[in-house]
Amino acid sequence: MNASSQAPSPKKLSKSTAWIGGVAFTFFIALLGYLLAKLPGFDHIGQMASAIIIAVVFRQFFGYPEAIRSGIQFSSKRLLRTAIILYGIKLNIDTVLSDGLGLLARDVGVIIFAIFMTLWLAKMFKADKNISLLLGVGTGVCGAAAIAAIAPIVKSKDEDTAIGVGIIALMGTVFAVGYTVLRPFLPLDAIHYGMWSGISLHEVAHVALAGAPAGEDGLAIALLAKLGRVFLLVPLCFIFIAIMKRKSKGTEESDAKIEFPWFLVGFIILSVLGSYVFGPIIPVPDGVYDVIAVVTSWFLTAAMVGLGLNVSLRDLRSRALRPLAAMTVTSILLSVIAYFIV
Repeated sequence: MNASSQAPSPKKLSKSTAWIGGVAFTFFIALLGYLLAKLPGFDHIGQMASAIIIAVVFRQFFGYPEAIRSGIQFSSKRLLRTAIILYGIKLNIDTVLSDGLGLLARDVGVIIFAIFMTLWLAKMFKADKNISLLLGVGTGVCGAAAIAAIAPIVKSKDEDTAIGVGIIALMGTVFAVGYTVLRPFLPLDAIHYGMWSGISLHEVAHVALAGAPAGEDGLAIALLAKLGRVFLLVPLCFIFIAIMKRKSKGTEESDAKIEFPWFLVGFIILSVLGSYVFGPIIPVPDGVYDVIAVVTSWFLTAAMVGLGLNVSLRDLRSRALRPLAAMTVTSILLSVIAYFIV
């Protein structure tokens, strides 16, 4: 046996250590974002945007911290959904009843427009059709989550899925930060700005980031609009399954398991409790809502750190540039159209 075969392999972190380290890392970057947001200039975009910028820069210089991936993914997925659920308690259900159906109708239009416009532009630009389809779905529905749900249904290659997720994370971040910068200059009140953000931005995290400057009501309506698009992911998946079954004549490979967006249910439950139980029936001290707001903000910031760490500029090479161009044009058009229909 030669010497090289006897060389000790690098020691891996235990599962618990990796999980704790990953979660702690996202909160550490969130803290740096909090401090950066105190500086002139960055104080206009806030803690969440500052933290995600730090995360993106970290990824480009140091790469993704694979050793603590499990903890980072917990923050970007579980903490995000927990934060969205907690936001439900601040949502006035009367607003939902008056605006919810109209928002859902807009959401349907957004999804249809995003998918078909991206595919049409991809044809014009001679871009990769599969990547463009993933980007169209991600733009119209809920970013990386939609891409991850649709990819196995349309039999996407792993590298295409990774490219799609990377582009969505990058462009969604750019648009979300851009929205926060434009917010003071737009003739929109908090509710309409929130609606605009919710029906036009990519990820739930991006909507939360852009909607935060509009205050609690603006953010709540933004999340309501966005969660309507998330909910529509379920029927959309069934539509794609039906299409793929028709193409493949019902082979087992066309079947795909769809994960129901359970956090949507939690969001609605807390909305109902917050509107009709906590306050009207059960008195709740104001300080409790303040604590919930702070916890939610930090959870969201940590989640967006995880999102930022997924952005790799190196992945945007020859195969990705044309789909990126198609998605960028679609996103701009979507933002403009959404602005005039809110």
